[in-house]
This record gives sequence, C-alpha cells and structure tokens, in this order.
Amino acid sequence: MSNTGSANPHDDIAEILIDEAAIKTRVEELGAEIGAAYTGSDSIVLISVLKGALVFVADLMRAIPRNVSIDVMEVSSYGGGNTESSGTVRILKDLSGTIEGRDVLIVEDIIDTGLTLNYLTGYLGGKSPRSIRIVTLLNKPARRLVDLKVDWTGFEIPDKFVVGYGLDFGEKYRNLRYVGVLKRELYASAIGEA
Repeated sequence: MSNTGSANPHDDIAEILIDEAAIKTRVEELGAEIGAAYTGSDSIVLISVLKGALVFVADLMRAIPRNVSIDVMEVSSYGGGNTESSGTVRILKDLSGTIEGRDVLIVEDIIDTGLTLNYLTGYLGGKSPRSIRIVTLLNKPARRLVDLKVDWTGFEIPDKFVVGYGLDFGEKYRNLRYVGVLKRELYASAIGEA
C-alpha cells in the first residue's frame, strides 16, 4: 500500500479506538454536564477550533439543553504536512463577533501538547469574556508540554495517531463516524520514520 491511502478510508485504519456509539453517548453526557454548569447564563458562546472540531461542536451544541451561540476560529501551529506542533501559533481566522462579558466554551477535537490551546486561551482572555472553559473530545496527556486546565474531556487516549470524527491526516478521514488509529505506514514518513 502506498502512503497515499486507500480509496475506502476504512481500509486505512489499524484499529477502531472509540466507536460511533461510544462517541454519541459521551457527547450526550457532556452536553448535560455543560448545560448544568452554565445554569443562569444566557450568553454562552461555543468557539469551535477549525477544522477538526466541526463535527464535535455540531453534535455537542445539540446536546446542550440551553441556548448557545457559536463562532469559529482557525489557528495553526503546524507547518505544511507536519504532524508535530511548531509551538508558533498563527491565527488564520479570528472570531466574527464579540465575546466581551460572555461565557466562552472553547471546543477542541484533540489536545496533545497543549501549546495551541494555551496560546488561544490567553488570546481570548484579552477580549474580556466573563469566563473561559475548555471541552475537548480527546485528551492525550502523554504529550502535554504545558499545564492546561481542561474542564470537560470526552475520552483520554494513549499516544496513538488518530483520525476520524473530524480529525484528519492530509485532509482525509474527517468523515469517519468513529475515532481510529491510522496504519503506521501511512504517516511514518511524515513523522520521520523510515
């Protein structure tokens, strides 16, 4: 198999780490927990970090039993085809609206080093929100480089190369309904393996 992958994305998955049913159940639980935590707030804004968190935020906002608004940001700390964070964060798309005086919930697909999210919370904090909290679908603490408070975690995962449910490799695999581990031969050259 070449490292361009198969026509069928399911064929490129070594193992399913979190299946569709488990994701659906956990997203419903997160929605209920988040709704309860924001009792009395009428100004919650979910900020989706593009592109990976799009699938998660779409499901999560429907699971939160209160009014919410959404905005999106696109940030990058990865250059070109790199799979490792450079540590330098660039904002490619900023917020469309104001968050001043509002309760902000940053919605992430995966947190590994924490460098991007650490920068983002500081940046958003400068816009005078009432509060900033973080929810992530996947948390990979083995790779953490900064101390970061994550308020809600869908799943804690081992240090494996995962795709699906919004997460990609080379803009592929986002449409998988589960989180799977990509076959090593497909990404080995991108991480410097022979």
